[in-house]
Amino acid sequence: DGILGPELMQVTKAQAERFGTGFVFDQVLEVGLDRRPFRARTESQGEITADALIIATGAAAKLLGLPSERELMGYGVSACATCDGFFFRDKELVVGGGGDTAMEEATFLTKFASKVTVIHRRDRLRASKIMQERALANDKIGFVWNAVVTEILGSRSGGVTGVRLADSSSGEERIHPTQGVFIAIGHQPNTGIFAGKLEMDEVGYIRTVNGTTRTSVEGVWAAGDAQDAVYRQAVTAAGTGCMAAIEAERWLAAQGIH
Repeated sequence: DGILGPELMQVTKAQAERFGTGFVFDQVLEVGLDRRPFRARTESQGEITADALIIATGAAAKLLGLPSERELMGYGVSACATCDGFFFRDKELVVGGGGDTAMEEATFLTKFASKVTVIHRRDRLRASKIMQERALANDKIGFVWNAVVTEILGSRSGGVTGVRLADSSSGEERIHPTQGVFIAIGHQPNTGIFAGKLEMDEVGYIRTVNGTTRTSVEGVWAAGDAQDAVYRQAVTAAGTGCMAAIEAERWLAAQGIH
C-alpha cells in the first residue's frame, strides 16, 4: 500500500537494532581524524571513539528563510519535487530559483502540474544552456523575472493559496496565486564539522574515490548526500551506505580489528 518516509525510517532502524546495532541520539560538536582511534565530541555523551567512521550527515535544501515558508513546509511548500510532486497533480505550482536545480524541478513537476511558474530574482537564468532550453521550450512552464518571494500565503488547514512577490528593482509588490511552492535554490551538505579534515569540493561535498565511498583519510568513509551532489535520493543514499558498511567491515578485518 506504500508507506511514508518517517515510517520507513522507523522500520529500518528496528531492523538494524534486531541485528545488534546500537543508537546514540546526540549532537556531534567536533571530530578528530588526525589519529586512530578517531574521536567525536558530543553534546551530552562526551567523547566517543571509533576505529572506523562512516559519515552520513546528509545535505539540507537551502531555503528562503521566511517564517511562512517554515510554517507551511509540508503543507503546500516543498524542497523536493521528486519526493512530493505526485501530491500536486493538476495544480498550478511555483518554483523559486534560476539554476539547474530549479529547471530540473520545474521540468519534473510538469508531469503532474497543470502549470509551473518559475520565479527568478534576475532577468536571466543561471542554469546551464541545455537545462534552460529544455525549460523554455516546455509549454507548461512560465517565467516571472526580476521578482523575489517575500511571503507564502495560505494555512496548514487550507494549503498554499499564493505568494507575495516584490520586484527586485522597484520593490513593488503583488500577489501571484498558486497551489504549491517548490524551493529550488540548491543544497548544502551538512559537513561543516569535517572542514579542513577531509577533502571536499568547493560546495562542501566530501570527495570519495571513484567507485568507492573511501575518503581522503584512511578508515573514514562517506555515504549518502554528504558526498552525492548529483542524485540525492533515499535509494542511492542507502546504496552508498551499504557500500560504506562493506568497505569498513573489510578494512577492519584487514587491520585485525573485530
